[in-house]
Amino acid sequence: MEIEIVQDTRNELLSRRELRFVLTHDGATPSRKEIIGRLCAMRNVAENLAVLGPLSTRYGMMQAEGMLRIYDTDEARARAESDYLLTRGQPKPAEEA
Repeated sequence: MEIEIVQDTRNELLSRRELRFVLTHDGATPSRKEIIGRLCAMRNVAENLAVLGPLSTRYGMMQAEGMLRIYDTDEARARAESDYLLTRGQPKPAEEA
């Protein structure tokens, strides 16, 4: 999996950095958790401060385009993002019998 960052901008109003990237992969598209982990490792930030937007993949191509938003604090992330985006890609809790 190779990641090329196309654009890196700072959004002061929402206290975040916005990364646009192109992901080149072999086989199936990597999971959202793998993508977040790789991008956060590249930028040396904590994974709990990052939110991955939608991935756009064209049919038959091994490329995906996407956007990662990296917040300065947890409060800024909770204020700006919807709850379903914060839980997307997380494992579902085991049901209790």
